[in-house]
Amino acid sequence: MPKCTKFQSVKHYMATDRRLLGIFAKQPIAGLVKTRLAAARSPEWAAGVAEAFLLDSLDRFARVEADRTIVYAPPSAAPYFESIAMQRYALLPQADGDLGQRLAALFQTARSDAYARIVVIGSDSPTMPTKFVDLAFERLNDHDVVIGPAFDGGYYLIGCRAREFPIFTGIPWSTPDVLAATRQRLVETSAKIAYCPEWYDVDTFDDWLNLCRHVRAMRAAGIDPGLSHTKAWIDSEPEA
Repeated sequence: MPKCTKFQSVKHYMATDRRLLGIFAKQPIAGLVKTRLAAARSPEWAAGVAEAFLLDSLDRFARVEADRTIVYAPPSAAPYFESIAMQRYALLPQADGDLGQRLAALFQTARSDAYARIVVIGSDSPTMPTKFVDLAFERLNDHDVVIGPAFDGGYYLIGCRAREFPIFTGIPWSTPDVLAATRQRLVETSAKIAYCPEWYDVDTFDDWLNLCRHVRAMRAAGIDPGLSHTKAWIDSEPEA
């Protein structure tokens, strides 16, 4: 299994209960990110939206009481991520391999660096409440694994304690069966599983339109969605 390079912590939450929040992210380069969104508009538009999601996610989750790390790709993107981390996040390049191998490498490295609770999210769920991450860490007090199910059959959050479980191998990544396969792998172990509320990712153009409707509804209700970068892209979208 490939291993990530050791990382430096931004801060320590408690010496005896080290928490790590990892945000998996790709540099938003046109043609290399959000390909399903790009097919609906253009690679440049999709890359702009992806960058807005990333910037908003970093702003929103910087308040989480944990060490925080951007787990980034490609390796050459370090200067870009350093510029947007703004000392709120440490940086760690993603390992090689498929998503399962890259996730497993992060968890393995975090455990070897004495983290007791590890939670990983992406930047594809820009409206996901930050309290879900707090809840995930809380549920890892007395559970081995915590999962945030996504409406599309995957998950937007995964977290584990120090014990390792085989939940990143044999998974049909990028399919609607990711969550079901992960649950099945866990059923075969003695893991105690907890769940966060179900939420949505933004991968397809229909997902994007759903995000637009959701954000507009929040704003109409006087709720600030906390998406200062994504707002400009939503405001440029014609209302359905």
